[in-house]
Amino acid sequence: MKLNEKPFYLSEKDIEWVKETLASMSVEEKIGQLFCLTDMITDEEQLKEMIRKYKPGGFMYRSGNALEIQNAQRVMQETSRIPLLLSCNLESGGNGVADSGTFFGRQLQVAATDEKEQAKRLGMICGWEGGATGCNWAFAPIVDIDFNWRNPITNVRTYGSDPERVLTMADAYIDGIREADPGLAACIKHFPGDGVDERDQHLLPTVNSLSVEKWESTYGRVYGKLIEKGVKTVMVGHILQPEMTRKMCPGIKDEEILPASVNRYLMTDLLRGQLGFEGLITTDATPMVGFTGMMSRKEALAKALMGGADVLLFCKNIDEDYAGIREYLEKGRITMERIDEAVMRQLALKASLKLHEKQKNNTLVPEKEALLVIGCKEHADWAKECADKAITLVKDNQKLLPISPARTKRIRLTILGEEKSGAFGDGGTVGELLKNALSKAGFTVSMYDYATMERGEIFTAGIEEMKEKFDLSIVAANVATGSNHTTRRVEWIDLMAANEPWYTKEIPTMFISFCNPYHMIDVPFISTFINCYSSSSYCVDAVVEKIIGKSSFNGKSPVDPWCQEVWGARFM
Repeated sequence: MKLNEKPFYLSEKDIEWVKETLASMSVEEKIGQLFCLTDMITDEEQLKEMIRKYKPGGFMYRSGNALEIQNAQRVMQETSRIPLLLSCNLESGGNGVADSGTFFGRQLQVAATDEKEQAKRLGMICGWEGGATGCNWAFAPIVDIDFNWRNPITNVRTYGSDPERVLTMADAYIDGIREADPGLAACIKHFPGDGVDERDQHLLPTVNSLSVEKWESTYGRVYGKLIEKGVKTVMVGHILQPEMTRKMCPGIKDEEILPASVNRYLMTDLLRGQLGFEGLITTDATPMVGFTGMMSRKEALAKALMGGADVLLFCKNIDEDYAGIREYLEKGRITMERIDEAVMRQLALKASLKLHEKQKNNTLVPEKEALLVIGCKEHADWAKECADKAITLVKDNQKLLPISPARTKRIRLTILGEEKSGAFGDGGTVGELLKNALSKAGFTVSMYDYATMERGEIFTAGIEEMKEKFDLSIVAANVATGSNHTTRRVEWIDLMAANEPWYTKEIPTMFISFCNPYHMIDVPFISTFINCYSSSSYCVDAVVEKIIGKSSFNGKSPVDPWCQEVWGARFM
């Protein structure tokens, strides 16, 4: 390792700290440094006990109360002998670390603006708001490419299906986060690339099935350019890449091909060797079934380390995982040389972020006043602008827009997906927000009554009766992307799809998607279709302004909303 070169660029004094710290560590401390733990505990004594007992290299909080998280991170940093990497999922704004954080927009929404300035703003907001809580490691940006519209987890978390747009937006995000907080490292994910398979690596090992040539010109190009840029960390997914593995190891048997997170050919030979990455490699979350779907957990942890991972993300049973590393170290299945290399890279990352200097100055975590930036007006204004520029009119074959109370005053509003929240900081509801915004615009809005299913309407109502009730139907889908789902599709009420608009050819009907651009597969017969990409209040307000004609549609779809030309979608 050349610690004075890309991506760490350490000074002689920094390198001295890295080497002296490594030399001072016991075997137990080194094992602890390999793990980035996670929990939502904020009790000071519990946190102190955890840090003293396990001596982890890092810790991650999901979104919570900003002040509680800041206080907890201060306690952990003050307790730990070696400064901690404190991570969070800063994918769509400060809401990835704080409930009050700015929900700027999902990456696909940002891409729909087709302005890299919006991606830079996303990075800046993430840097300012994440840094305010004490975070120094952002698990973002996502550089997966959404090639497969059926994938339930990439979707709006990506910058789309065009590798060049993905690269442009990710590059701008990294510029933004560096400008906002040089002490907060970005982590590009999920190597070797999600978005080809239609399955979720939380649930099983998935497959990037591209050819060597196709991979190198898409995912390989994106990773290569960002590595050249000097990105410091990469997250490796539980994703197989058979063709690239065969390139690195000619003659390997199919049964020997493993997910990247436990595959030395992909981590060491491809990522470090061919692509030249000298920064820190972390696995994706090890509790995922994709990590242990092909071997025992102990074996997976060992293969991850020996394959090139420097950080093991999360534990199942922390004592059992630590014991497994110790056992395999004693048996020679894991070498001290590899552990030292992994710990040195982690220390080098910490030194590059000046954590050792901040520790001396007691500035690892900002003061309480720093939290004022979280959810501030400037960030809200930026989020409003992004929503305005992103929302995309996919089709309006019935020439319905703009709508007005004079022509379609009475609206039936049907909300889909509110019962299942997402898992990445955007699980908000849009139903009441949309109803209120439409009511404010002068419409009379009746929400579909799920409790009564409109008193058997599906079995008895005729079209004239329906016309007496309302003039316009709006179906709004809030089917949020989240882990551990096999699909994220429109689902109607089981009983005769009672809430599905069966009257679309007789009563004007509009479909608005807030969280998934691919719902055309289920509603090709609805003639007006709009994609918002995010479920934020900014998107709700912006889409209402657009459908009533107060502003124009400017978004450019970053993916194929026609779902590979589902029959009839373009002309119905």
